[in-house]
Amino acid sequence: MRLRYNYRIYPDADQRAALANAFGCARVVFNDALRARQDAREQGLPYICDGDLSKRVITQAKATPERAWLGEVSAVLLQQALADLNTAYRNFFSSLSGKRKGRKVAPPRFRSRKDTRQAIRFTKNARFTVTPSGHLRLPKIGDVPVRWSRSLPSEPSSVTVIKDSAGRYFASFAVETSDEPLPETDCEVGIDLGLTHFAVMSDGEKVDNPRILRRAAKKLRRAQKALSRKEKGSANRAKAKLKVAKAHAKVTDTRKDWAHKLSTTIIRDNQAVYVEDLAVSGLARTKLAKSVHDAGWSQFVNMLEYKAARYGRYFAKIDRWFPSSKLCSVCGTIAESMPLDVRSWTCPCGATHDRDVNAAINILAAGQAERLNDCGAQVRPGLVPAPREEAVTRREPHARQTGISVL
Repeated sequence: MRLRYNYRIYPDADQRAALANAFGCARVVFNDALRARQDAREQGLPYICDGDLSKRVITQAKATPERAWLGEVSAVLLQQALADLNTAYRNFFSSLSGKRKGRKVAPPRFRSRKDTRQAIRFTKNARFTVTPSGHLRLPKIGDVPVRWSRSLPSEPSSVTVIKDSAGRYFASFAVETSDEPLPETDCEVGIDLGLTHFAVMSDGEKVDNPRILRRAAKKLRRAQKALSRKEKGSANRAKAKLKVAKAHAKVTDTRKDWAHKLSTTIIRDNQAVYVEDLAVSGLARTKLAKSVHDAGWSQFVNMLEYKAARYGRYFAKIDRWFPSSKLCSVCGTIAESMPLDVRSWTCPCGATHDRDVNAAINILAAGQAERLNDCGAQVRPGLVPAPREEAVTRREPHARQTGISVL
């Protein structure tokens, strides 16, 4: 399994200037390549292949006075900028043809120098190394200090240097990791995700919704008001903008840390995990959009999925149209309607259900049924030989006179 390991890095002033130059060069190459392909399309010319595009916007551009400064950075990160453009085009074409599943992908857009997030990527061809002293050595940038929160499991194939909107620098290593199966357990769990409680387990356990964005709303509002009072283009506005970005980054980091801890606990304690396939993009267009985004369901489910694959657990999503809340987990009766304000209900069979716990139990049962089918359980009766008196017979022309039937 390929994973990314992120570490905070602390470049000095000269290294930050070199990284800013590298960000700008990669952005210019990406934009030049995108413009060249758009011009070719408007003029009715053939699609420019990758090799010709590289020669035009990198090799030949370095020989011109307008782009001579492209030679000040590593050529690998310029090639990776073109690789990002090619990937964006492939995703766009696959989306148009229907080969790519999910939401439609827009065509590549120009990168702006005002984008708050900048990134460049170095592959092994760039000869980046981790020095014995623990520094990250990048070509034409130098040895950058790294805060190693954990060791790398294997030799990285590439490293992406990222500057986020809060002005922080990160090194993201792409590494191949081997599976680390945990000891098997007999426990399986179904999870119903919600807003009142973030997660309700099939065993009755309820995890409160941390509402991280709601708790930080007062501080964010104060920082945003201070930003709105600053004059555009002033140094004070830049400082206020950075404060707002740092406040939002803290909310994001807190939510991610909380989701990591909860997902790790669930995967460690259960052999199989089942969740409902929620339409988050649709729910984000309702009046509950802010609460839905604050919950971070998609991020949490993705963590469960890749951790289950890595640690030898079974993970599955239940169809979003499965009536988990309206289905009685005792007798199987489906209620006609179940408004959101109904938190508990009584089935005609006499069973009284907590809405969320009942949904979690039904998700667990549906997941176990699907798992049995995936493992080869007999879903429909197999083929059996028909009785002789029901077998179709036909008479060959030469056999009609003798009365012989041919099966």
